[in-house]
Amino acid sequence: MVKPSRRRELAQKAVKEKAISVRLACVLFGISETCYRYQAKLSDENAEIADWLIRLTTNQRNWGFGMCFYFLRNVKRFHWNHKRVRRIYCELELNLRIQPKKRLKRDTPDALAVPDAINECWSMDFMHDQLEDGRSFRLLNVIDDFNREGLAIEVDFSLPSERVVRTLNQIIEWRGKPKQIRSDNGPEYISSVLATWAEKQGVELKFIQPGNPQQNAYVERYNRTVRYDWLNQYLFSSIAEVQEQATKWLWFYNHERPNKANGGRPPKQKLALVA
Repeated sequence: MVKPSRRRELAQKAVKEKAISVRLACVLFGISETCYRYQAKLSDENAEIADWLIRLTTNQRNWGFGMCFYFLRNVKRFHWNHKRVRRIYCELELNLRIQPKKRLKRDTPDALAVPDAINECWSMDFMHDQLEDGRSFRLLNVIDDFNREGLAIEVDFSLPSERVVRTLNQIIEWRGKPKQIRSDNGPEYISSVLATWAEKQGVELKFIQPGNPQQNAYVERYNRTVRYDWLNQYLFSSIAEVQEQATKWLWFYNHERPNKANGGRPPKQKLALVA
């Protein structure tokens, strides 16, 4: 079925090129003369939505429509209808930016238990990246599984067990002590230094089965966000620069970046709702 807007275009083209009357063109294409003479009015609000979408997708290249809409609704508090925002998003052809990749079908791992309150279970894991000059550095990510809040991003060329313990002590000073900490079987985690610390603190260390990173899915998903939303967007010249940017990005992630696991709300916003 041809939409009225398309029939109006054909009628206007017929009047212009075939020199027929407006009435005859309307009869031939099945539209009213009011429809023929209709001119769409530009909406200042639509222009504002388009401007926001363009800015968001420019600054956050990895965001799709869902993340953009959650940001506008839950962070910026705009009450625009999602269908309207989606229509403008598609008209701008922003939906064509991210091409989905074909993935092999894998068995669904067992669902992880979701904590009911903060500090029930933290997850931690390491990441690797390089500076402009090719030197490798490491990142230690620590999150709270309850609201997916990033508790720390420790950055340096080397992060031995002593640094892991120091980072955890710094987090405990302002957030409190967790009941459990989940991690993989890396040498820094299974060392006697961390085991002694956990025993003194009364914290249970939970290790995943070797070769099953899905058992540490919360922090693995967080690592992906760190990689694609931050690390892959910049080139760093020094460790000091990485540390500074890590602090800024972590604040943005916790306070402004919508998190789908929290219903589209940033981690701090979810924490405020249950406080």
